[in-house]
Amino acid sequence: MDRFINTPSPSGFCSRRHFLQAGSAFGLGSTALAWLLQQEGLLSAPARPELEQRTYDLKPKAGHHPASARAMISILMIGGPSQMDLFDPKPLLNQWAGKPFPGDLKFDNAGQASSKVMPGLWEFQKHGQCGTELSSLLPHLARVVDEVCVVRSMRTGVNNHGQSLYALTNGRITSGAPTLGSWLSYGLGTPSQELPAFLTLTHPSGLPLLAEANWSNGWLPSIFQGTVVRPTEPRLLNLDPAPYLRGAPQDRQLELLGQLNQEHRLEHPGEQDLDARIASYQLAARMQTAAKEAMDIRSESEATRRLYGIDQERTRDYGTRCLIARRLVERGVRFVQVVNNGQSWDQHSNLFTALPDLCGRTDQPVAALIQDLKALGLLDSTLVHWGGEMGRLPVIQNDGPKEKVGRDHNTYGFTHWLAGGGVRGGMTYGETDEWGHHAVKDIVTHHDLHATLLHLFGLNHTQLVYRRAGRELSLTDNKVARVVRDILKS
Repeated sequence: MDRFINTPSPSGFCSRRHFLQAGSAFGLGSTALAWLLQQEGLLSAPARPELEQRTYDLKPKAGHHPASARAMISILMIGGPSQMDLFDPKPLLNQWAGKPFPGDLKFDNAGQASSKVMPGLWEFQKHGQCGTELSSLLPHLARVVDEVCVVRSMRTGVNNHGQSLYALTNGRITSGAPTLGSWLSYGLGTPSQELPAFLTLTHPSGLPLLAEANWSNGWLPSIFQGTVVRPTEPRLLNLDPAPYLRGAPQDRQLELLGQLNQEHRLEHPGEQDLDARIASYQLAARMQTAAKEAMDIRSESEATRRLYGIDQERTRDYGTRCLIARRLVERGVRFVQVVNNGQSWDQHSNLFTALPDLCGRTDQPVAALIQDLKALGLLDSTLVHWGGEMGRLPVIQNDGPKEKVGRDHNTYGFTHWLAGGGVRGGMTYGETDEWGHHAVKDIVTHHDLHATLLHLFGLNHTQLVYRRAGRELSLTDNKVARVVRDILKS
């Protein structure tokens, strides 16, 4: 066979065998690979020409099926809240306290690692009619737990903060892809044309880990990027025109600018960045009144302010931002993200003091948000999400005095919770093993979480796609991602 293949072909004749041999691009291997890919349905479809110019805006759009949720507030707790100290009680940890852990562990920081089992440091009790067990660090959440679905079986499986946070926010373990808020804005637009579809409320102490990657539009048109809201006044910069431009002068200037933009758009069709910039200026003009009103909480009653803890120094920041989040979704904003500074839930040490402090700052405002949304009739249509990119390990890190010890990273089993927006309240879903280490029952990956959230908004995760460079890209990019129907009301 080899001798025959290597024989030169007769002059002027090219057999099929010689054709397949000639050139690596036309070799038998590439031909077979193409055939196999086609058989498996993995060969990309040929690029289809755009027959019409695509346009992008934030006008309300219909989903793929009836929706339960209209808006979402994501309380993003970056750093890795300790699931076995907050939501997932593990009595075995107390029985094995101080003894060597009998299984395998993957440490982020081996230099500070210990194999000693660390007990749960706070007591758990059952709460509500549902009987969900919560840590004593969450007394306010305990009062509204009948509205909450606790998911104890989250998993991303990448043991680094950045990669796991990317997975949670944009569905991949790398940067550059659109985040959930951008996908919702792209797929559904927003009921309000006077406020952005996607806003991020930042912390007074600084930006979160990965900063703008948490509200990035990635390769979606920039009109779908999140808008950052500052933690102090003015919360949005440059909303007010200079005194000499206010009123009629500004109106005339905007009219002229609109004419120039339209002329430029006609001369340069299909420039998405230009279209997005024009849309942003138009939105900014409409926001001058609407945004300031939405973020001004002075009109709220004293009782409401006390409910959120705004009257107390410890809870004032989160209370204010959670209340603003409620006011924004009340006025038609599609997606609001409330972020912490840095990765402040990352307790490699000082767990005994740092975790109670963070819970003390956030527990009352977050529980108040659920209570307030329900009282206003908004909880059924507003999805509230709480969680970080990872949890913690069941062993001691920084072995020493109780006040100094902590827990290392764990992305193989941790807890999130959801409330409202079509989610069944008063339940727990999924389980970790007896150590709280690995999710072992009803595992929910970040792909599953995204598919479920999109489903609640009336969107099919396999159909919400964006065509780029001949490919159809989605939030999950994973056809096996499942909608977790057991946690849905219908």
